Amino acid sequence: MKTALLVIDIQKDYFPGGKFPLVKPEAAAKNAYMLLQCFREHGGHHVHIQHISLKPDATFFIKGDNGSDIHDLVAHFEGEPIVYKHEPNSFLNTNLLELLKSWEVERVVITGMMTHMCVDATSRAASDFGFEVIIAEDACATRDLKYGDTTIPADLVHKSFLAALKSYGKVMKSEEVIALLAGEMVK
Repeated sequence: MKTALLVIDIQKDYFPGGKFPLVKPEAAAKNAYMLLQCFREHGGHHVHIQHISLKPDATFFIKGDNGSDIHDLVAHFEGEPIVYKHEPNSFLNTNLLELLKSWEVERVVITGMMTHMCVDATSRAASDFGFEVIIAEDACATRDLKYGDTTIPADLVHKSFLAALKSYGKVMKSEEVIALLAGEMVK
């Protein structure tokens, strides 16, 4: 099966010292890097997706600000494809679908930030477009959310969204994804 890795919004503003830090983004980025290296080493299709806000009142991912840069933990190498987006859904008003179709991709492995926003929106859209979807659960991160007077801890936000995304694809640990792909290469 033709598979592509999507590395969504692993950008500096989401890390400590950034304008919108998440909970444990380093751990998620390290697992995303492990998958990225696997795809690089085996010639697999992979694409970085970078969010640039177009809103005049944006507080993070501001065009030209280094906080919008892809984080060094998953550094984008010259020549690797990159999709710039302005909405949570990585397919909306971008060339991502055309890129994946040009590669004849049937399945996407999704990593990135934030689980409850861009990972969720992109996973659902990928499924709607007919792709088999795998979400690498430990290669995604999110943050605490507030609803009224209630603060929902990031761990529960993350798990709740992954539980819902199981209706759209497989939710697996990064090492399980690598084992699955390796097993397919042997056959």
